[in-house]
Amino acid sequence: MPEPQWWAKGLLFENCNCQLLCPAHLSFKQLCTHERCVGHWAIHFEDGRYGETPLGGLNAVVLYDSPQHMIAGGWTTALSIDERGSEAQRAAVEAILSGAAGGPWKVLARFVGTRRETRHVPIHFEDAGRRKRMWIDGAFDTTVEAIRGKDEASEAVLSNLFNQIHAALQVLARGKTRSSDRGLAFDIQGTHALYSSFDWRVG
Repeated sequence: MPEPQWWAKGLLFENCNCQLLCPAHLSFKQLCTHERCVGHWAIHFEDGRYGETPLGGLNAVVLYDSPQHMIAGGWTTALSIDERGSEAQRAAVEAILSGAAGGPWKVLARFVGTRRETRHVPIHFEDAGRRKRMWIDGAFDTTVEAIRGKDEASEAVLSNLFNQIHAALQVLARGKTRSSDRGLAFDIQGTHALYSSFDWRVG
């Protein structure tokens, strides 16, 4: 079956238990800080369209647990999608973030060994400039805050770095996350985090 045409723009931010900077963020061939890398990708769709289905305003979270050598595969992931979306919108977001719709997440899907059942829940999002937060009541809460650059006025950034899901310009941050969702439980603070403005397109 041909992959559907779709596009999406928005904010993507992450936090994992690695020290700054996560080696696997630079390349999956590098070893993460710990024997297991646990963390998340938080996604806020600012705009987009999956076929005729609009995506703007929706939130989603992908939790993961991977081996220290992420390229080895066998990841466990759990996807949560904003329950405010219609049935068509939720199906579109799941198709994109599972890799079924092609695009950058299709590449990441190759490394997933276990995919927990998707949940549709209220997902809250706050963007306070250098500070981003997303949470699911009673199950998940994350905050990332940008690291200031040398000039004290702007953020420290990674530039021209290839990454499947992030933009080429990424803002370095520190994060804290608490999760108790679907067996992916962790509590981390002051560890690797960053955010960028994504632009994904297929077709």
